[in-house]
Amino acid sequence: MIKFFEYNWQIRDEWFDWCNQLSNEDLIKDRTGGVGSILHTLFHIIDVEYSWIRGIQGKKDVVVEFADYDTIEKVKSLSNRYRSEVAEFLKQNLNELKEEVVSVPWDEEKYTAEEILHHIIVHEIHHMGQLSVWSRELELNPVPANFISRKFKSYLTR
Repeated sequence: MIKFFEYNWQIRDEWFDWCNQLSNEDLIKDRTGGVGSILHTLFHIIDVEYSWIRGIQGKKDVVVEFADYDTIEKVKSLSNRYRSEVAEFLKQNLNELKEEVVSVPWDEEKYTAEEILHHIIVHEIHHMGQLSVWSRELELNPVPANFISRKFKSYLTR
């Protein structure tokens, strides 16, 4: 599971780099699907990941407003800050947690920690697909999504 988090983070960083070729106007332009814009989608991915991880930890959700993260630099900074906390959490033995039942204030259902971790991974991959569609609409090449033959950076030094 750790490898998929590292994959998502690496792809996310590549999307941040990809965004540098666009104006802020293009990044915040409302688009069909997703949460509305490229920048808001990246923000949403980060917010969802962090909120669910805090939920597994039994910590209070930290509410952040998209309006406060209106540039790619601000969203990337938020990603880096939250990623360090998420990485610290992922360093623990996740097998001990996977059957733990978790409830969060924004959802009436209860889930196992393992279900939530899988959801976080799939959620980001889903939105990266949306970013790929938008990049094609802009007549730009999307970030390659290949998992196989990718040289992974280790975000989790154990």
